[in-house]
Amino acid sequence: MKNGKRTALIYFAAIIAVILLFAASVIRVDVYNKTRHHRMLSGDALFLQEKAEGDVTVSAVPRGSTWTKAFDLNNEGIVEHNHQAYTYDFTVTNNTRDEVKDFSFRLSFNKDVFLMSAWNGALEIHQNTPEGEIKDTVTDLREFDPAEHSLRCVVFDGESLIQMRAGDYLIYIPSSSMNAMEVPIKPNEATTPGIILYTAIGEDISDSTLELDYTFHRLLTSEPLFWISMIGLLIWLIALIILAITSAQIKKYHERHQRDNEIINESIETFTGFIDAKDPYTNGHSKRVAIYTRQIAKEMGYDGEELDRIYYVALLHDCGKIGVPDNILRKPGRLTDEEFAIMKSHTVHGGEILSSFKSLKNAGEGALYHHERYDGHGYPEGRAGEDIPLIARIICVADSFDAMNSNRVYRNKLTKEKIISEIETNKGLQFDPDIAGIMLRLIKAGKIPVGE
Repeated sequence: MKNGKRTALIYFAAIIAVILLFAASVIRVDVYNKTRHHRMLSGDALFLQEKAEGDVTVSAVPRGSTWTKAFDLNNEGIVEHNHQAYTYDFTVTNNTRDEVKDFSFRLSFNKDVFLMSAWNGALEIHQNTPEGEIKDTVTDLREFDPAEHSLRCVVFDGESLIQMRAGDYLIYIPSSSMNAMEVPIKPNEATTPGIILYTAIGEDISDSTLELDYTFHRLLTSEPLFWISMIGLLIWLIALIILAITSAQIKKYHERHQRDNEIINESIETFTGFIDAKDPYTNGHSKRVAIYTRQIAKEMGYDGEELDRIYYVALLHDCGKIGVPDNILRKPGRLTDEEFAIMKSHTVHGGEILSSFKSLKNAGEGALYHHERYDGHGYPEGRAGEDIPLIARIICVADSFDAMNSNRVYRNKLTKEKIISEIETNKGLQFDPDIAGIMLRLIKAGKIPVGE
């Protein structure tokens, strides 16, 4: 029962641990997906064409072909080309195994530029003026109409350009439309927003600063703790199945073992019943001695199958009487020396009968030695002390107690006080003193009733 409770507790603790691991994986993924990441890039980190390092990187690469125009900002009649156009590809690369759910970047300018075009995403324009900041969103710069916005703009050769001065900035908001699909960015893939702008000839925007904000969408199956919890659950289920199968087999074994024990017990009790029936004055003696022997052995710490074995050995301790003539067993008076010698021979006969009982370990020890005395004056071999097998020493005390606690043809059973006195007196003489002490404790505690 204790082992069953301990096993159930272990399995309960294990499934709780698996559930906690799974919950931890869900929480970790949720926290990770809600975390907004931020990176700031400028100079070579942004405009160098070598592969950058990081979970999400941005590389701003100008295309090779440019063209120039004359910008007459103050109506001075300038016709010489003084500005050149740059087409910048801002490649946003996802270098992780997770999906980039969303991103945006802020591009701040340190010199005057003119925005001509951009594709896919929207631009949120921030311009500083003496009256305050102008903020406006252009959904598609390719279709920009100055009349629809409050932004600072200039027009050259029929082209409407948004003027960005030093300190102004734009925020690029990617498109999730089916045509663009800039977000989400799949693992190890990239998307490339583009901007066309003009700067003064000889200048570029390499001193600009880009601030990237992004979030991830990590699948639960990408979290190591999730797989640890799943492996743990699989192991737990396999162990549970094994336990169920093993428990069923053990249950069948115990049921079969119990049936076998019942058959053995009934067979032995039937056999000992024949022996006890030869002497009506000792009817039930064998079973009572077996019960007392088991109680003493249990107090000594024996349990389970070993306790059953001790019980059966004790139950058979008088089996040798089957060979003693009835006239001797039932003689009401004192036995002659010859008759007593025949009576004592029941121990040897019992040992011989049980010598072939191999399935019951040491079955013959109880029958052969239960009349040996601790002081060495017993029979059949005159063994003494611990040279007498332990089972025989236990049976000796139980057998003597039952004799004193039973009516005989030549006397009535003894009183409780007399029985206790006899056992005390014979400690170390007839009885093993330790076993006699256990028997006395059981009698005094009422666990072995006297007079019944």
